[in-house]
Amino acid sequence: MRELSPAQVGTVPCFHKEVSVMFKTRKVVIVGAGHVGSHVALALIQSGEADDIVLIDILKEKAAAQALDLDDCVSGALCGHDAKIRAGEYSELNDADILVMAFGRSRRPGETRLDMFDDSIKMANEVISHLKQVDFKGIMISISNPADIICEHIRRQMQWDSHRCFCTGTSLESYRLLRVLSAATGYSRKSIQAFCMGEHGNSSFVVWSRIRIGSKSFAQLRSERPELAALSLDDLQLQVKRAGDIEVDGKGCTEFGIANAACMLITAIFHDQKLIWPCSTALNGEYGQKNVAAGVPCVIGKNGIEEILELKLTEEEEAKFAVSCDILRGFLDRAGSL
Repeated sequence: MRELSPAQVGTVPCFHKEVSVMFKTRKVVIVGAGHVGSHVALALIQSGEADDIVLIDILKEKAAAQALDLDDCVSGALCGHDAKIRAGEYSELNDADILVMAFGRSRRPGETRLDMFDDSIKMANEVISHLKQVDFKGIMISISNPADIICEHIRRQMQWDSHRCFCTGTSLESYRLLRVLSAATGYSRKSIQAFCMGEHGNSSFVVWSRIRIGSKSFAQLRSERPELAALSLDDLQLQVKRAGDIEVDGKGCTEFGIANAACMLITAIFHDQKLIWPCSTALNGEYGQKNVAAGVPCVIGKNGIEEILELKLTEEEEAKFAVSCDILRGFLDRAGSL
């Protein structure tokens, strides 16, 4: 080793000096440790998008067992990152960044999401009683069905700003639409821009006028390609709507798609992505609607919903959105009177 001269000694950097660096831990609390809640946790572990994950469930042993099972998978997480996951109490919300609502029972075969209203409102009111005992300052993303209604009911009862309290809305319908369109056209899902609006449920609808594949509108592509013109839009819409029923009838629940949608939204918040995606949020005149929450295109960033994008719709699409909002508004009024 070369010796240093006295003049050089003073210029040698100190590699052993302790440096204090503050790192922000990304904490996500999930209420509901069933099919959906556990898969949201799994998606966060696999993606490395959360450092601290807490599961809360009325069945405490189930939450503890789910957390232990999920903890077993951390060593093999696809992202290669560590994460802490455990069962906990509502007090964990005092320093949480994100709250995910995933409580509630699964939809039964033949049921619509609105058929779950009475059971879900009772559960929501129980959760609200716990929320009022803590000081949560983060962002809530709700999945619990009927999604638009449960989320907005909680927001109103907690008097939270709408930008920090929203639900996945028509995210799952939009995922399904991308799958259906990709299969029908042969184009990659990543090359298709398409979404649904309205209720997360039977009154949702495809916004055909706003679909783009590459730089071309779907309408233009259909005018240029006879095989695309031959596609029935009603049939494509039906495939999107029927997907959930097929999954519930066949396996008793839906879980994977909606969990990835929730993880996508959490990622957009943590990374301030300004993601444009349909979510259900309270409307105050947007699209001509008030006193209701419904799925509309939003900008998602570090503050939650940072903007609602008002797009020009066709008269038919406007009418469908109005019908969907009327349905949701009626159930919200019922929830408020209970």
